[in-house]
Amino acid sequence: PDAIRAGLAAASEKGERLVIVDALTNADLLAIAAACADARLMTGGSGIALGLPRNFIKAGLAEGGNPAVDLIGGPEAVLVGSCSRATLQQIDVHRKDHPVLAIDVDKVMDGTITAADLVAFIEANPGHAPLVYSSSKPEQVTALQEKYGRSEVAHKLDGIFAQTAKALYDAGMRRIVVGGGETSGAVVSALGVTSFRIGPEIDPGVPVLVAEDGTGLGMALKSGNFGAPDFFGKALGAIAGTTGA
Repeated sequence: PDAIRAGLAAASEKGERLVIVDALTNADLLAIAAACADARLMTGGSGIALGLPRNFIKAGLAEGGNPAVDLIGGPEAVLVGSCSRATLQQIDVHRKDHPVLAIDVDKVMDGTITAADLVAFIEANPGHAPLVYSSSKPEQVTALQEKYGRSEVAHKLDGIFAQTAKALYDAGMRRIVVGGGETSGAVVSALGVTSFRIGPEIDPGVPVLVAEDGTGLGMALKSGNFGAPDFFGKALGAIAGTTGA
């Protein structure tokens, strides 16, 4: 932290207002957070939050402790819209032991496939961690965007995942894992969740989340490149307090 503080001070003396600090390890993130404890503004990827709690505890603004959340069992589903390389690998790992459905985006765009079809697949595989996904390789994504328009494809896919999640929730499902930042936002909005209690970490940067509205909804929301290859099954297990889906 001392070296970073010195570097920031030197930058300030030169009139440099925006300073970028790189990080390779979690230790780097902790050092950056400690060095910037008095900074008025920090911004970056979600990893930057790793060291912030220590700052708040030291300043008397928070108390440390193990996260305590209620464990959520019952039916489960995994909804994936991310097209990152890590997510594609996670889908391939999940399909080895669990039912997986690839969404035909062309059929979503023309209305041939609807949320009801996704719900039917998930409800036909209770207890087996069913996963539905729209994820594709970069060249396939580009072709679809050129064919239908980037925003229209995103709107349709976010919509079908949001409708699917809402239908599953209304049917009593309380354990849902979502892959993809935009997809996660669409799903959470559709479910009307305004706040979560943060539970145990599943993988770095991705914790168990339990809705604070008393409905017993447990979720994991993963941006594209986060999570180990076995993330999806591990996330469902973490929500339920077990070692796997």
